Amino acid sequence: MPNSDQEQLAGKKAKGKPAIMEIFESVAIAILLAVVIRMFLFQPFYIPSESMVPSLQVGDRIIVSKFSYYFKEPQRGDIVVFKFPLDPSRDFVKRTIGVGGENLAIRDSQLYVNGQQVEEGYLPPGLKFADYGPVDVPPGSYFMMGDNRNNSDDSRVWGPLPEQNIVGKAVLIYWPLNRIKLL
Repeated sequence: MPNSDQEQLAGKKAKGKPAIMEIFESVAIAILLAVVIRMFLFQPFYIPSESMVPSLQVGDRIIVSKFSYYFKEPQRGDIVVFKFPLDPSRDFVKRTIGVGGENLAIRDSQLYVNGQQVEEGYLPPGLKFADYGPVDVPPGSYFMMGDNRNNSDDSRVWGPLPEQNIVGKAVLIYWPLNRIKLL
């Protein structure tokens, strides 16, 4: 019969779960949490092209918030990751330029929404790009464009983005280390 507190504690541990079972449970919980976080909250993405230069560079790695649009809709200026409408197996990242119900046009490298000029401070100074539109964005859709307007496969080519294609909002560049910043 144990006669000290340490011996009693040791006896309880010996009768508990085996160490391998505790390790297995811990790993299973960690995997479950990782899956839930990736499916519903945050997901990393890699930037493979120059379409969002200068905001995002080739090789940047970003974190996307999947829950950002659970309670509100994308706003003009948001950087969004979405399933490419012509091939949903591919992910694209572009900036939201227009939302459903708006009329868009580009004249002399300036964006006009419902006839009003919109400042786009994220574009490189002096960038010149072709006129486009006017075009009406259907309800439940978004007009997406890359910041590198002359090197971007975007809504000017494939049309408005349906809301159901949206994965989430880009919120952070986490790699390379010298480019870490909130978006």
